[in-house]
Amino acid sequence: MIKILFVCLGNICRSPMAEFVFKDMVKKRGLSDLFVISSAATSSEETGNPVHPGTRKKLRQYNISVDGKRAVRLTEKDYQKYDYIIGMEQANIRNMIRIMGEDRDKKVYKLLDFSDNPRDIADPWYTGNFDKTYEDIYEGCEGLLEYILREK
Repeated sequence: MIKILFVCLGNICRSPMAEFVFKDMVKKRGLSDLFVISSAATSSEETGNPVHPGTRKKLRQYNISVDGKRAVRLTEKDYQKYDYIIGMEQANIRNMIRIMGEDRDKKVYKLLDFSDNPRDIADPWYTGNFDKTYEDIYEGCEGLLEYILREK
C-alpha cells in the first residue's frame, strides 16, 4: 500500500480537495486497492469542521463526494504512517516540519513540485477562486500519480 497524506492550513479547502481528486483519479484507473489517501491540517482552527462549501461545490461538478470528511490535525506520528506527505504551499511545508520534525526519510513534498511549473497553490479561503485551486490541484495530483507509478 502506498500511503499519501495531503496537508494544508485548515483541512477544509485545498487538502481535502486534493485527497478526493486523487482518490477519484486512482479509482478511475482501477488502482484504489494500492493506495491509502487522506488529508490533514497544520492548524487546529478547523478541527472537526466539514469541508468548505466552495470545495464541495467545485468537486460536485465532477461527481466527487466529500461526504463524511471532517478536518483533522497533522500529528508527529503521521510521519511514520505515510509514505508521501504533500503540502499545498511553502508555509504548509514549514509547519509540517515543525509538527513532525526533520524530514529524514524525504517524504515531504509540495504538490506542484510534481508539475512542470512548481509553485504554491493559493488558498481559496482567501482568494475565493476554487476554480483555480481545482486546476492547480488536478495538475499536481496528475503529476504525483505519474511519479508514483514510475517509481513503483
